[in-house]
Amino acid sequence: RARNGRQMRMRRMASGFDAFPPLPGKVFVEETIGAEYGEGFETFRMDGPLNIDVDYLNEKLQECFLQRIRHAMKPDEAFGLIFSWDNVIADTDSLKLDAWRQLALEEGKDIPTAAHIQKSILHGAADHVLRKVLYWAKEDDQMERLKARLIELYYESLFKLDTPVEGLREWLDAVRTAGIPCAVASSLDRRCMVEALDRMALSKYFKAIVTDEDDMESIAHRFLSAAVKLDRKPSKCIVFEDDPRGVTAAHNCTMMAVSLIGAHPAYELEQADLAVARYSELSVINLRRMFAHKGLSFMDMQKQIIERSPPKRKLTVDTIF
Repeated sequence: RARNGRQMRMRRMASGFDAFPPLPGKVFVEETIGAEYGEGFETFRMDGPLNIDVDYLNEKLQECFLQRIRHAMKPDEAFGLIFSWDNVIADTDSLKLDAWRQLALEEGKDIPTAAHIQKSILHGAADHVLRKVLYWAKEDDQMERLKARLIELYYESLFKLDTPVEGLREWLDAVRTAGIPCAVASSLDRRCMVEALDRMALSKYFKAIVTDEDDMESIAHRFLSAAVKLDRKPSKCIVFEDDPRGVTAAHNCTMMAVSLIGAHPAYELEQADLAVARYSELSVINLRRMFAHKGLSFMDMQKQIIERSPPKRKLTVDTIF
């Protein structure tokens, strides 16, 4: 194991990876959904802190007069698309499985093939999996060592990743032609994210990137940060997700959600506004139809207008003549 660690450090030095900050630990962490009550995040201005929540962004990011004219002529440009990183842009499930298998090989362990264990490995926090599922770690120092090595193995595979999810590039070409701005949201650090997008030749498609450096505390906060960077109010954004938790986070932000069936079965993604098995099933017209039932003040309280027939006039002499 010591030799494997030295080889890993040598590979990192040869690739210039030592210039990177320490590897982040959010890869194998179960993040909070966020914005359950529409709450957002806090930013700072010269005059003090500013709380940015869902309602605030929907109000402040309203289209100006010229934008309304442009979007009336090109309605697709009014939308904003936010793509999650995991299994939406890249097949990260295979990277996680490879990391777990390599760690098991180094530690002389076996990973059971039971479906519930495989699901825990892919979607659970590393602490929980190591201690409660696989029973590999009992002491805290052993836990930290295994987690650090697991993350190193994940990043080692990530540095070789150069192929996006099937059909994504064609879909992004169609979206780009329609003039819809796109963002990608991830818990990876920015430099790893940018280099991964460059290797997959996808950087040109994304106007904004939300990464670990943005210091967002939840999935929903990352989506809200992406909406700010796209200059689109949350209620005009569409999130592409593969996880039911991400779908819930999108809805908490008043965003629409398109889910990709694969990492999770279709019955776990019923909350999504649209579920597809592959990108080739999508078209820009699908995005328009998702907003077809929305008015300018969707989700606002409305008064119901009760139509009353006008009172009947009484015929008199004056009325006739």
